[in-house]
Amino acid sequence: MKIKDRLDTERLILRPLTENDFAGVHSWASVPENVRYMSWGPNSAEETIDFIRGAKPGFEFGVVLKADGQLIGSCGIYPSGKDTAEVGWTLHRDHWKKGYGTELGHALVEYGFEVMSLHRIFALCAADNYGSYRVMDNIGMRREGHYLKALWARIDKEWIDQYLYAILAEEYQSQVK
Repeated sequence: MKIKDRLDTERLILRPLTENDFAGVHSWASVPENVRYMSWGPNSAEETIDFIRGAKPGFEFGVVLKADGQLIGSCGIYPSGKDTAEVGWTLHRDHWKKGYGTELGHALVEYGFEVMSLHRIFALCAADNYGSYRVMDNIGMRREGHYLKALWARIDKEWIDQYLYAILAEEYQSQVK
């Protein structure tokens, strides 16, 4: 499997996380509103350090604005078998609704199919997380499943529904033609 440690989009650089990114990562990972629909968080300082140290170059990326070099989130593509991977992302709440999720999502899907030669890419999100599933819609993924009370929402302390989205290589190819 080929991997790259940097992906560029029109407005973003996706690059490896480093320990120098602690303040940026912790600025979203420690905030309940920002991690409301995640299966992790809000992070302690130690949990954020562990996340950064455990990030795998070529699979997990910091999301940086080209305009000013600001780290605004993280994203990743996580192989779950020879030909399949899961994608995911987190953006600081100050950068929601600006199209960055769609931009980085397109980059991850392109990377997965064009560089990693995957057959299928999928993503999961809380059914209440409109912003996340709209990104999935915008990058050509389709909803395949609705899991009832499948995700423990740590902030709200309740089980919530989850959506499964996916895209196949042939669907991606038909979209880019």
